[in-house]
Amino acid sequence: MSDFSEVEPHSYVRGRKVPGTVTTVLKTTSPGEFQTVEVDRLALTFEGIEGDRHGGFTRLSGGREPWYPRGTQMCNERQISILSEDELQLIAQAMELDVLKPQWIGGNIVVSGVPALSLIPPRTRLVFEGGVVIRVDGDNAPCRIAGGAIGEHVPGRDGLDLLFPKVAKRRRGLVGYIEKPGEVRAGEAMLAHVPEQWIYRPD
Repeated sequence: MSDFSEVEPHSYVRGRKVPGTVTTVLKTTSPGEFQTVEVDRLALTFEGIEGDRHGGFTRLSGGREPWYPRGTQMCNERQISILSEDELQLIAQAMELDVLKPQWIGGNIVVSGVPALSLIPPRTRLVFEGGVVIRVDGDNAPCRIAGGAIGEHVPGRDGLDLLFPKVAKRRRGLVGYIEKPGEVRAGEAMLAHVPEQWIYRPD
């Protein structure tokens, strides 16, 4: 049996702070909408964005949670979608598109300056200049719904709903929940407080 009190120091990666900048904030215009529109400011409560399809303290489980029967009420850790300008460009190139706009795939906050944003680990705290804090749940797995939404803006290109999940893996940004509410505006600074990390190997 492993002695967990004797973990090698090199198996840990120290925490760090990574700066970034908010470039765009977006929200849906009605509860049933998937695609978002750009706004001047994004008001966030403990439930996320009021009236948004992803808002609320709880949500219903779906295909991402095969351990629950579909439709099980559960904690909503997916209130907000955070995207990276650089990763959107990489996805667009892989899909042979001139541009991939964040509103097409339901983004809420777009940032620049954070390398490999989608690989930021869970428990990271995104602290915004205006006072908002978002706790990262993890990366957002790309799906056919988002791919289909992209296809609506690219006439004559079939199969984008299937292509997007393939090329956007680990580039589709993060999802998280509101730890401290307030407003987020384009142009404000953000600091990602990345926690100490390690690989758990119980054997």
